[in-house]
Amino acid sequence: MKQVINTSNAPAAIGPYSQAIFSKGILYISGQIPVDPTRSVLAEGIEESTHQVMKNLKAILTEAGMTFNNVVKTTIFLKSMDDFAVMNDIYASYFEGENFPARETVQVSCLPKNVDVEISMIAHQD
Repeated sequence: MKQVINTSNAPAAIGPYSQAIFSKGILYISGQIPVDPTRSVLAEGIEESTHQVMKNLKAILTEAGMTFNNVVKTTIFLKSMDDFAVMNDIYASYFEGENFPARETVQVSCLPKNVDVEISMIAHQD
């Protein structure tokens, strides 16, 4: 059995997918881009973009009754690896201590709406 997780505090899906799916104690969060859901505006620059993506992910985690401490895996897509250090510092600031999930970061040629960063997550309910 799967449960669709949806919140108005994160951007609505822009295609045939759900913000997240909860199944058997695992939350699968679709890739989030830096859209401010309150204004439907894209963030600009890697700093603002990374913060907005992490806020969107946090909103979905919260809707599912979880936090970043529940995250076990992330996938990060960057338009440019030149943005890695800045993105990495901001990303790390959302986790407590050294409680970091497994992760990969890849550079891609293009992302939806031509954004600089997209992040997806998998979280486990304790």
